[in-house]
Amino acid sequence: MKAGKWIFLVLASLAALSMVGIGIAIGLKSLLGVIMSIIALNVIMASGFILKKKMRENGILD
Repeated sequence: MKAGKWIFLVLASLAALSMVGIGIAIGLKSLLGVIMSIIALNVIMASGFILKKKMRENGILD
């Protein structure tokens, strides 16, 4: 795996953990936890898409 793609593995793992957090927060009936997990998921996904676009424009990605 190229060095530039490791960050995407990290972001995908963090996004998956945020999804797990949503499930845990639902199980604990924590509205604040659900909201915070959804916000974290949106931030992580958006930053991943933005990073991918910038890397493509710079020719780093295939």
